[in-house]
Amino acid sequence: MSVYDVVPVSVSDYRRRARWRLPRFLFDYIDGGANDETTMARNISDFACYQLRQRVLRDVSQVDTATTLLGHAAALPIALAPVGMAGMMARRGEVQAARAAQRAGIPFSASTVGICPVEEIQAALRAPFWFQLYMLRDRDFVLQMLARAETAGCDTLVFTVDLPVAGMRLRDFRNGMLGGGIKGKLSQVAQLLTSPGWVWDVGIKGKPHSFGNLSDKVADPEDLQSYKAFVDSQFDPAVTWQDIRWLRDHWQGKLLLKGLMEVDDARASVDSGADGVVVSNHGGRQLDGIASSISKLPAIAEAVGEQIEVYLDGGVRSGIDVVKALALGAHGVMLGRPWVWAMAARGEQGVFDMLDVFRREIATAMALVGVNRVDQLNAELIESGRGFN
Repeated sequence: MSVYDVVPVSVSDYRRRARWRLPRFLFDYIDGGANDETTMARNISDFACYQLRQRVLRDVSQVDTATTLLGHAAALPIALAPVGMAGMMARRGEVQAARAAQRAGIPFSASTVGICPVEEIQAALRAPFWFQLYMLRDRDFVLQMLARAETAGCDTLVFTVDLPVAGMRLRDFRNGMLGGGIKGKLSQVAQLLTSPGWVWDVGIKGKPHSFGNLSDKVADPEDLQSYKAFVDSQFDPAVTWQDIRWLRDHWQGKLLLKGLMEVDDARASVDSGADGVVVSNHGGRQLDGIASSISKLPAIAEAVGEQIEVYLDGGVRSGIDVVKALALGAHGVMLGRPWVWAMAARGEQGVFDMLDVFRREIATAMALVGVNRVDQLNAELIESGRGFN
């Protein structure tokens, strides 16, 4: 049976289509994690450790999935997470995803290392969007990017704090994407030959393939080794909380720190002036062998949830996962791999359709646990958190 014989509904359906459509090295880039990928797997499997309580004979005739995310109305408690190189997974992919997010009534986060620059995304939208930033050694260039983002209508800065160095993502070495030399390049060519649809639609018609926000800094934007050299030279492992306070002084919009896993770091985020934190282990792409995001959420939400907004990133694969995260204290969740798989499979419409399934799953779960609004989801609706200390 062909993958196209099945109408995609779930995240796993879109993942299978993306695997069929993308060259192997690009699919692995999105799909893979660090080292043995144990943390990546736990991000997903640990949701099963939490069970919802089904409650009956409540009036759930008016279920509403709407909420506010960092001061803006949202139709769902979901934001699309920043994903580097997303524009290589579909033609001008960041623009397609941003349009889908706007149609669904949720925020889109543009990545520092996205293919489409913030100006191109701005031209496609009618509303503000979020911008994700890494701290670079060249602070003047950081200020230039902040100014560009503000001019493009970005009102929320998502600052990634868990990438002082890049994790060991072994799939990228196995498939020749990184460090493969001539053999690696030949392997990539062979992989491209198995994906003629991608070659035509994205490889040819989707140009330019530059890192749009970094086009002045990456010598050869279509050479991944050039990009890696930029990362190695500019990503700053010396960043501390003092730099976050510097960033707070220079950014007037909302500030969301992404990549925290410990209560002490969440409290330091409050002290540094952040408006919110994202409990995240970078999708299991940085340090393997650490806890899942969902297992760390309750303690962080309890510690700082009354002061700032707490979000969850990592392992969310359904609307039921979203409901569990909110019941455990999250204000909202961020989706990463799911929206990229959906976009690779069916473009803007695929992302929108996937989000509509999430909407229906959230609404159905809310009704069956007996609540009408997302702010009514709380820990009383969780049966247990078995398996965690």
